[in-house]
Amino acid sequence: MSVVTDAAGLDLGRFLRRGDRIVWGQACGEPQTLVEALIAQAEGIGNLSAFTATSFSSLLTPEAVKGFSLSSMGAIGTLRTLTAAGKLGIIPSHVSQIGPMIEQGIIPCDVAFVQLSLADEHGNHSFGLISDHVQAMVKKARVVIAEVNEQVPFTHGEKLPASRIDCAVQVSRMPVEVAAPRIGETDEAIARHAASYIGDGAVLQTGVGAVPDAILRLLRDRRDLGVHSGMLGDGLVELVEAGVVTNARKAIDTGVSINGALIGTRRLYQWAHRNPQIRMCSTSYTHDAAVLARLERLVTINSALEVDLTGQVNAEQSGNAYLGGTGGQVDFVRAGSRSPGGRSIIALSATAKGGSLSKIVPALSGPVTTARSDVDVIVTEFGAAELKGQTLAERARRLIAIAHPNFREELERAAHDIQKRGF
Repeated sequence: MSVVTDAAGLDLGRFLRRGDRIVWGQACGEPQTLVEALIAQAEGIGNLSAFTATSFSSLLTPEAVKGFSLSSMGAIGTLRTLTAAGKLGIIPSHVSQIGPMIEQGIIPCDVAFVQLSLADEHGNHSFGLISDHVQAMVKKARVVIAEVNEQVPFTHGEKLPASRIDCAVQVSRMPVEVAAPRIGETDEAIARHAASYIGDGAVLQTGVGAVPDAILRLLRDRRDLGVHSGMLGDGLVELVEAGVVTNARKAIDTGVSINGALIGTRRLYQWAHRNPQIRMCSTSYTHDAAVLARLERLVTINSALEVDLTGQVNAEQSGNAYLGGTGGQVDFVRAGSRSPGGRSIIALSATAKGGSLSKIVPALSGPVTTARSDVDVIVTEFGAAELKGQTLAERARRLIAIAHPNFREELERAAHDIQKRGF
C-alpha cells in the first residue's frame, strides 16, 4: 500500500490509466480530496469517466468536469447544475440496482475512490458516513484509493481492511455537511397529515429535507419507533435522545437503527461515532425486498415533483429540467405498502413556483418514477389521499380533494373523461 501524507503530493497518474472508469462514494461520503485531485489531473491522464450517485459538495461544476465525463443515477444535490449545463449523463436506476450493476460491470469500475475513518485496532477502516454500494465498488475495482480522514466517524457496520487499499491519502478535513433546511408552514401542514400514519412501534424509512424533518418533530409522543432507512439526517439524533427511537419492537435488528447513508451535520457525525445504536449497511440489506418483507408496521416516506390524477408519481423531471432521481423510492414504496400494519406515503406540496403551478396534474410532465399500481397514500398540505385499492375514478376524486383549491375546478374538468369511462 502506498501512503500519501501530503494530499498536495498525490499523483493519480501513478494509479490511473488512460480510459479508466472511476466510481466514488456519494453525498457526505464524497472523498473531497480525491475528487479535487481528479479535477486537477484528469486531462493529463486522458479519456476518464466517472460515476457518483449524488453530490452535496461544491466541487462538481460544469467547468470542473471538463477533463472527464460524469454520470449519475439522478440530479440530486449540486448535480443539478451539471444537468442544466448538459454535463451529466443520467442512468435511470433504483438505488438497489446500483451495487449489482457495478458488480456485473454494467456500471464499469476500474478505480474506486472511497472516504474512510481511521483504522481500528485490527487494521480495519469504517466506511463512515456512506455504505450503500461502496463495498461493491471496492470488490470490483482494479485500484482502490482511499481518503483516510480523521474527522470521519468510525461507524459500526461494513469495514475495509487496510490490506485492500492500494493508496491511502491521509487528511483531516470536515466531511461534506448538509444543513437542515428551514421548515415552513406548508412543510408543517404536510407533516401533520403524514405523521398521523405513524403509530407506536412503527419502523420508519425517510429521507432528508424540510418535510421529513417536520414529520420527525411531530413524533415526540410516540413510543418505541424503529428505523430501517436508506438515509438519515440530524432529526434521528433528537428522537433517539428523546427516547422515542428505541428499535425495541423490530422483528429483526432489534435495538439498532439500520441505515445506508448519514446526510447531515457534525452533530450527527459525532453521535454516530462508535455508537452501537446504529449500523451502516449496504443497499443489498437496506433496500432488499426479502429483508424489508420481515418488517411489520413499516412506514415509508418519499417525495415527488408531481402526481397525476390516477396516482402516477414523477420524482425526476419537470419539463426540460431534470431535478431528482429514481433513488430508493420504488424499493420502499412497495415495501411500506405490503408491510403488515405499514403504509407508504408520497409527500409533496400542492403547488410550485409560488403557487402558480399545481403539482397534482392531469398528466405528468416527466417520467413515471413510481407506478400507480404501487402507490398507497399521497399527502399534501390539504390532506391525505389513500389510493391503494381504489378505482381510477375514485383516485381522481381523492387527489383533487388534496390539490390546491385554486386548481380543483380545472382538475375536475380534466378528470371528466376518467369519471365517465372509469379509466
